[in-house]
Amino acid sequence: MANRHLARTMALQSLYEWDFTGKKADITKLLKRNQKEFAPEFDDQKFSENLVNNIVKHLDELNAVITEYAPEWPLDQITTVDRNVLRIGVYELRFDKDIPPKVAINEAIELAKTFGGPSSGKFVNGVLGSIFKKLEKEEEGKSKKNK
Repeated sequence: MANRHLARTMALQSLYEWDFTGKKADITKLLKRNQKEFAPEFDDQKFSENLVNNIVKHLDELNAVITEYAPEWPLDQITTVDRNVLRIGVYELRFDKDIPPKVAINEAIELAKTFGGPSSGKFVNGVLGSIFKKLEKEEEGKSKKNK
């Protein structure tokens, strides 16, 4: 398993537990426990730490984006796995400029297929694909203004 994929997997496991228990646990402690238990030799701990900490930091904005692009699905009706996969994907699309958009989408789809239900991959792909299309249009608009 590639390092970044493993980092996202540990982030998802930690976010899932944090979300499932009502966001009362310390996300950093959950992640550290998961890193120790599932990948003690893992050498890119900072990537998953930055990911979970930034998702928690931007949680309200991420939730608003998910709600906007999945209007038929109230946030609390999206499965815990899918909701947190979407948070990872939306965060990487909107805030992490070091991650190419197609990588963020593909990684989120793979997480959804691995840990979610039978239609999770399609659901995540649809939501993130719509967000990506809007971001592309915004970038095109900025490019035209700067010419």
